[in-house]
Amino acid sequence: MMKNINISTKFYLPAILLIFAACSVEDRNSQSATAVAELSDEVLTRDAQQALTPDEILNELREGNERYVNNNLTPRDYAAQVSKTADGQYPKAVVISCLDSRVPVENVFDQGVGDIFVGRVAGNFVNEDMLGSIEFATAVAGSKVILVMGHGQCGAVKSAIDDVQMGNITAMLSKIKPAVSQTAEGFEGETTSSNDIFVTGVVNNNVLYTIEQIRERSPIVAELERNGDVVIAGAFYDLETGRVTMLD
Repeated sequence: MMKNINISTKFYLPAILLIFAACSVEDRNSQSATAVAELSDEVLTRDAQQALTPDEILNELREGNERYVNNNLTPRDYAAQVSKTADGQYPKAVVISCLDSRVPVENVFDQGVGDIFVGRVAGNFVNEDMLGSIEFATAVAGSKVILVMGHGQCGAVKSAIDDVQMGNITAMLSKIKPAVSQTAEGFEGETTSSNDIFVTGVVNNNVLYTIEQIRERSPIVAELERNGDVVIAGAFYDLETGRVTMLD
């Protein structure tokens, strides 16, 4: 009797294991399908863009950065977003950022395809080309926020402080020199690139100087700002934490 029970158990055990394995695979497939279904494929439309206010957009950027800092980025179906934006774009903001590879702007604010314009140049300054790009983003494409964002330990700022002379870099750094001079006035301490406090001061003043340049050199943007259609803001990105601090 006991012998028959042992034989029966040996016979059915492989089948039972196969059933459990099949269930496990089915569960994983179901979870995978659920994960795919939860990917966001939403993109900004003209109506959605026009309904947003500049303050709402700034708040969305702040909230997006909070998700970035907490490693909680929105899961997105990028293929679907690419397809949906192929025939048009309605970004809500334009971010002028440094070239630095450690500042992934769209991720920093948890934005998807078609959500924001990004203009990048070492030292996040503006020239004729960048000003024209900002005018296109706002006056033509309808963006309502211009955010100029510097970052800690900026190599371009340090090079401007050190008066680096090298090819076209020399002319580029001249756009940052006004912020260096402004910060150095009355500064207590070493006005060198090895002084992190001084470097951060130059970074922030460079952001504010860039904002002044946008207002002074772009009558189109200045009028949009006067009418309340566009808000210009400054920000500082912390390389160590990923957190963005808005500048007054």
